[in-house]
Amino acid sequence: MALNKLIRFLIVLNLACATSIQPLSAQYRMTLDEAIATSRSQSVMALEAKHSFVSTYWAYRSYLASRLPSVTLYGNLMNYDRSLTLLQSYEDGTFKYAETFNLQNSMGLQVSQNISLTGGRVLLYSDLSRIDQFGVNNKLTWYTQPVTMSYIQPLFAYNQFRWDKKIEPLEYEKGKRKYIEDMENLTIQTASAYFSLISATRNYESSLMNCENTGVMRDIATERMKIGTVTKDEYLQLELRAIKDSLQVGECLVKMREAQMQLNSLLGFDESVEILPVVEDYLPEVVIDYDLVLDKCLKNSTFSLQNEINELQAESAVAKAKADRGVTMSLNARLGLSQTGSSLPDAYKDLLDQEVVGVSFSIPIFDWGLGKGKVQKARAAQEVVRAQTIQSENDNRRKLFVAVGQFNTQRQQCIASKRAMDVAAERYSIIMEKFRSGTATVTQLTDAQNDSDEARTKYLSDLGNFWNYYYTLRYYTLYDFIKGRDIDIDVTEMID
Repeated sequence: MALNKLIRFLIVLNLACATSIQPLSAQYRMTLDEAIATSRSQSVMALEAKHSFVSTYWAYRSYLASRLPSVTLYGNLMNYDRSLTLLQSYEDGTFKYAETFNLQNSMGLQVSQNISLTGGRVLLYSDLSRIDQFGVNNKLTWYTQPVTMSYIQPLFAYNQFRWDKKIEPLEYEKGKRKYIEDMENLTIQTASAYFSLISATRNYESSLMNCENTGVMRDIATERMKIGTVTKDEYLQLELRAIKDSLQVGECLVKMREAQMQLNSLLGFDESVEILPVVEDYLPEVVIDYDLVLDKCLKNSTFSLQNEINELQAESAVAKAKADRGVTMSLNARLGLSQTGSSLPDAYKDLLDQEVVGVSFSIPIFDWGLGKGKVQKARAAQEVVRAQTIQSENDNRRKLFVAVGQFNTQRQQCIASKRAMDVAAERYSIIMEKFRSGTATVTQLTDAQNDSDEARTKYLSDLGNFWNYYYTLRYYTLYDFIKGRDIDIDVTEMID
């Protein structure tokens, strides 16, 4: 009797401790698809993925804007200057200080356009300046440039615009695919947490049932020990089993709550919400071909894009090192009209032509091998990138091959383990009835119970692995094998 009270006390204590973790305020029944949809719509990870893509989107928009003409209004207003300025006489070369007392105002409008093909820049601008000189002789001067065109063209230089034209669209496309991959990764984590909760819930329910059944069998063994059909050893074995089962109830409940909180975190719920997962035995009849997986991976995922970007960046670094090492020249040309006058109309009369053309250059004579070293360093880095690309392609093929094999065999594994679970549960029921009638031993009953628990755990694990393998292949390929279509996003909906 004392032992019975101890067992009951342990059950109550474990339940009380476990349920005191956090009171539950709401319950939701969810299928796997519903859980995935919830996590993709309101989880923190989904929000992070969205904002990461939005950042990439606006970076690409900024790049596109840099290729378009820009219009700038500039000016310098109310620039008052009263000071002493050091001047040198043209006649005798002597120096003296003269008072400067003036007010300057200027304003202009400029249109600029970068030329991606050549790396040059075209400027078209118009400006107007006014200088008011005060003092002994007051004087007003206007200076105008109604229209002026300037062109700056680097020669034999590194063309950043050309390389940006190649790389930036790839970076944007990678950002789109990265967002889809992030959402598929979230799907994998959600599915894993979902089946962990299913397994933990079933283990808890099983522990309650086992504890109840063991108690009944212990009571039966007590009566049979009196008539000698059950030995003392067998009875003590059941007593030990009853204690273990009572402890298992509390442990399983704690694990179930931990799994619940993990899933809640991915779904965007707090710990007071209880999710009731629905076990669906449905398994889609999908056989995935390795060639299709490889093709979709290279076409849709970030894998091939990232390799292409890495190679372009390495090639760009080599081009820059070569350009910085050699002769640098720049052509500067300016054509326009200008005039000065004491009044605003006079500043626009009889406009004078202005032409400025010149070439600046820099020729390294001796740099102690600095330029050559930078070029060789860039080339070495390029070769490293090429080697890494080859290695990553080989690793990717192996990864995809293993993933395809795992998925294609897992469906049959699930079917087999479900059958094993049903058989083990039926056998456990039969052994229990035999024990009730006195034709089965305690050892047989315990073994049947363990086999049933293990078979159930194996089936739930295999079912979880099936969907994990499936969503992993979706993550690698960004392709829905069940619906037979690529996974894409609507950019306008995300930005709006």
